[in-house]
Amino acid sequence: MITLLTGDNAFEIERTLARLVSEFDGEAERVDGARLELRQLPDLLMGVSLFAAKRLVIIKDLSESKEVWSVFGDWLERVSSDIDLVLVEPKLDKRMATYKALKKSVQTLEFPEWSDHDTGKATDWVIDEAQQLGVKLDKKSAQLVVARVGINQWQLYNAVQKLSLVDTVTPAVIEDVIEASPTENVFNLFDAALSGDRVKLRAMLSVLEQSEDPFRLLALLSGQAFQLAAVVVSSSADDTAKDFGIHPYAVSKLKSSANKLGRGGARKIIKIFAAADDDMKLSRAEPWLLIERALQQVASI
Repeated sequence: MITLLTGDNAFEIERTLARLVSEFDGEAERVDGARLELRQLPDLLMGVSLFAAKRLVIIKDLSESKEVWSVFGDWLERVSSDIDLVLVEPKLDKRMATYKALKKSVQTLEFPEWSDHDTGKATDWVIDEAQQLGVKLDKKSAQLVVARVGINQWQLYNAVQKLSLVDTVTPAVIEDVIEASPTENVFNLFDAALSGDRVKLRAMLSVLEQSEDPFRLLALLSGQAFQLAAVVVSSSADDTAKDFGIHPYAVSKLKSSANKLGRGGARKIIKIFAAADDDMKLSRAEPWLLIERALQQVASI
């Protein structure tokens, strides 16, 4: 059998590989496809083992070997029935003849990377992973984990592993054990501005200046302003999360500010960040000064 694993989700690909290896009764053969030469194919794909009835051959990035990949479609029918062949190709040129040949004759498992619209899936996944480790995690706690970490499965997996080491998981424990992602730090910065907490605002900016790129930070803050406007104009939290791909946890935290500011306040904040963006593009002042000024203006609304 020939199986093709493809897609940007490296976590799911590695987990699927681990499962295939664990289910195989024997030692898997792992091959760096980028270094594979045409002359090696007969032994690799048609050779039999003297020590086992079956072979599991895993070839990664074979498409990097142009010589082999261009003719590999012709080899598919020659693969021995005693061999389970697994091809790992995160990104494939679907215009190539080899891809078309693979699509017709092999089992293809595609693992796309999660997007911001998959926060619900990520939340359910965190709950399931925690349960397998014996960790009791309710939906709100799982949403908090996703909000702090993001939707990268490697990072979510590491977060759940950390939580498995504590006795009882609470929101306070999550905030103490799980390091916040840059996006979460930006959310807290924006929240401090919305709350008018100038002291906290200045302290957080001092920390972020040490590690963050100001242009990226302003883009993320502008995104927070857009999310606030979306919460203001939407009829319900569920609609906001679904229509705009905003995490439900973020929607719930923005709701009180949205109610207080209304459409007029949200419009002012959008204009503040639009002006800051123009000023930064035209280098009218030092980037961090422009960011602080915009946030202080938000704090004054």
